[in-house]
Amino acid sequence: MEIRGVKVDHATIQRWVFKFTPILDKEFRKRKKRVGMSWRMDETYIKVKGEWRYLYRAVDKQGNTVDFLLTKRRQRMSAQSFLIKAIEHNGKPRVINIDKSGSNSSAIRVYNKRALATKSRIRIRKCKYLNNIVEQDHRFIKWR
Repeated sequence: MEIRGVKVDHATIQRWVFKFTPILDKEFRKRKKRVGMSWRMDETYIKVKGEWRYLYRAVDKQGNTVDFLLTKRRQRMSAQSFLIKAIEHNGKPRVINIDKSGSNSSAIRVYNKRALATKSRIRIRKCKYLNNIVEQDHRFIKWR
């Protein structure tokens, strides 16, 4: 904006970010491609501004990003909130492939217990080589 001759304080830009981020997020989600019914879920740790954080990610069978969540801790509640957020925005998958992560499997089990009334449970699959899609994608995220 300074190039155009407009002087804007950094606090004003921060207010704009807080104000317009939810609106932009909603619009971006409307235009997002639909994802498949088979997901691969994984978490990894990355350094953000000098602090280690856990990045929960889910991709579908074709490698399209379903959703992601960045948290301070790796625990069941983080995995559970990530799973609920992903399902709310993309619909419920038929099967989720995970590695041997205890937090992800317990989050899916808790979700299945709550969804007993609908009788459409999410199947958990722990096949290591099927998670290669999301693991390979982590390389590019960690490289930055």
